Amino acid sequence: MITRRDVLKGAVLSAAMSTCGAAGTPTLGLLLPVDATVPPEAALMYPNGVRFQCESLGLAKMTPAGYDKVLDRITPMAKVLAQQGAAGITLMGTSLSFYKGAAFNRELTQRIAQASGCPAVTMSTAVIEGLRSVGAKRVAVATAYDAEVNRRLQVFLQEEGFEVLVVRGLGVERVEDIHGVTRDGLFNFSLSVFESARHADSLLVSCGGLHTLDLLAPLEQRCKVPVVSSLPHALRAGVRLIGLSGRAPGYGTLLSA
Repeated sequence: MITRRDVLKGAVLSAAMSTCGAAGTPTLGLLLPVDATVPPEAALMYPNGVRFQCESLGLAKMTPAGYDKVLDRITPMAKVLAQQGAAGITLMGTSLSFYKGAAFNRELTQRIAQASGCPAVTMSTAVIEGLRSVGAKRVAVATAYDAEVNRRLQVFLQEEGFEVLVVRGLGVERVEDIHGVTRDGLFNFSLSVFESARHADSLLVSCGGLHTLDLLAPLEQRCKVPVVSSLPHALRAGVRLIGLSGRAPGYGTLLSA
């Protein structure tokens, strides 16, 4: 289990890595919806072999209108990350890339890659890759979102070939309200979503603002199925772009594989 001390330690290490990468260490660029701060999970998962560089898009609301306002900032910030030495770029913020559907997610990925000259992946693609890697077909989905964003996520997942048995959200719209989601509250909510879906073979916890790394293994123990979540599996997909394995043993099925 990750303690508060672990998180603080991770934040310190992460900040150091963002500015003090060793010569020859590849850099992963992170396009973050809100704060241009390396997530503490990055250093906990990958303490060596990669440094992280961040830029913020300034997202204020987790709504379609809020996403529309920051779309034009994505490719310019991707160029900035490339100029800062990024060897690959991850667009964080799941809903920012799925809210217009699967074709838009692919188009957005291409735009980032073309603008930056770097391989790119979105958080939405990362969770799709994660679900496919664990053989998911019938998915229960717990999110931070409101009903409209949940509806769009369900459409996106169906376009990608998954059967969505249930999707329920916490109703968060203002990004600052995500900080009010507690570890225990998120665990219990995610578990209740899974238990409401009969015959689900996997659980997806969607929203990059939710801190789920230390919940993956406990949720898998309770649900008896693989769990995929936005932030950890986006970091996995990102480091794989730049040549790392993506393994982070101890944090659930996929990261331990």
